[in-house]
Amino acid sequence: MGYIWGKSKILKVKKEALQRQRPILGGQFSEQIATLLPNFPKDLQVSEARFIGKPIDFIFFKGMNEKEITEVVFLEVKTGTSSLNPSERKLKDAIMNKKVSWREYRIPKRNNSY
Repeated sequence: MGYIWGKSKILKVKKEALQRQRPILGGQFSEQIATLLPNFPKDLQVSEARFIGKPIDFIFFKGMNEKEITEVVFLEVKTGTSSLNPSERKLKDAIMNKKVSWREYRIPKRNNSY
């Protein structure tokens, strides 16, 4: 590949790839430390949060510290002027339209005859 493109072309392509990755990595890092930033919503406690990452950044279980969950909050962290992607938008719509349910799955008892 070096013989076809030349070293300067390879370096240019690598530099461009790194420049495209920087905002993405910065956003992903910001998502994970968002709860530590000074303007983070005061009514959401870090100890009641679970980082998911995809398709939503955090789920907060308000009241969990007191063993009295009163609300579940879905939180998406955005940087700058970024907006929701299509799957985040669909998730927000489902939540806002109360298309949320509770399910349990019971693991069948093992048959010890193996």
